[in-house]
Amino acid sequence: MHPQKPITIALAGMVSLAVAMGIGRFAFTPLLPMMLHDGVVDLPGASWLATANYIGYWLGAMACALQPWAWSRWPSLPAIVHTKAIRMGLLATVLLTAGLALHWQAGWALWRFLAGVASAMVFVYTSGWCLARLSVVGAPKLAGVIYVGPGLGIAVSGLAATAMVAGGLTAAQGWTASAVLAMALTAWVWPQLRGTVAPAAPAGTTAGAGGSAMAVLAAAYGLAGFGYIVTATFLPVIARQALPGSVWLDLFWPLFGVGVGVGALLTIRLPVQWDRRHLLMACYTLQAAGIMLGVWWPSLLGFALGSLLIGLPFTAITLFAMQEVRRLRPHGASGFIGLLTAVYGLGQIAGPPWVALLLAHSSNPGQGFAWSLQTAAASLLVGVVLYGWLAKRHPMAHSGAL
Repeated sequence: MHPQKPITIALAGMVSLAVAMGIGRFAFTPLLPMMLHDGVVDLPGASWLATANYIGYWLGAMACALQPWAWSRWPSLPAIVHTKAIRMGLLATVLLTAGLALHWQAGWALWRFLAGVASAMVFVYTSGWCLARLSVVGAPKLAGVIYVGPGLGIAVSGLAATAMVAGGLTAAQGWTASAVLAMALTAWVWPQLRGTVAPAAPAGTTAGAGGSAMAVLAAAYGLAGFGYIVTATFLPVIARQALPGSVWLDLFWPLFGVGVGVGALLTIRLPVQWDRRHLLMACYTLQAAGIMLGVWWPSLLGFALGSLLIGLPFTAITLFAMQEVRRLRPHGASGFIGLLTAVYGLGQIAGPPWVALLLAHSSNPGQGFAWSLQTAAASLLVGVVLYGWLAKRHPMAHSGAL
């Protein structure tokens, strides 16, 4: 087979994440208002559907994180090749997205749970495969292209949902259309997923910084999961509470997706020697400001600007964290990427139940959502402090491998 071009590797990663994250996970957000309108789910039920997805995401990430340990204990276990795992996850995403179109509400929580598992597998193995392959071919800067994928999926699914609402389509038809789009993208990327990466080493044999630095990095990254999830799950609903009847309501989520894609592309221009922890501090601060705009300035312009500010650093945060993992743990990075993704998933799991609790103890939904957004922004600022401590306590000796 012909050697893969760096841009082909990056585009394969981008499309894989567009399917698994942008559609498999986040199509739920723009389709939620349609589900509420159809009466097939209420807000508390939606919170638990979201939680089921995040629990699945966490368990999937934990499975990826524990694989190096499992191989060290039981060498006879068959190794999961990165590209095969990506393909399995993409195929599952297509089927599980289509499952939401079935009028069997009792199974929806299971479908969302399994979709979370699949998206975690695709995210972890796509990140590990693409970052390693791009490093081998001498094009690590193209890593930013990979993380355009979630933004692309979010923008396309959001705009499609807007068109479907205008056309009077039901939520079931929306899920069907999302599954068809996911299937088409999967068909394109399937033959591009080839080439291997070095097998992951067990945690105890890796080189790099001490466990304390990794623990603080994981904690700070987990706070990002909690910090963004309230807005990422409920943005269209929050906007409808603040701006009832506005014709622009359905565009805030696609605008968030555009911000995600633009932010990922901007990372390509950043010098590789810059300390990723400083960049993460800037990203968290920007995202916290975007979240608070929904509280301070609940207007058309406020939500639009807030959506952009939340979206711009969204996948940049992921990229910088993954690059920091590769710097600290240059061998077997996929296992540690899985660990960070699992901690991130814990933050996401906590978000929807927290919103449900605040909604239950507030005088109106607007107040409950405001409290939720304030808590989310505060968690991001705590993350800023943790990254600042890391940068001061463990200064970079060299640029490291990204």
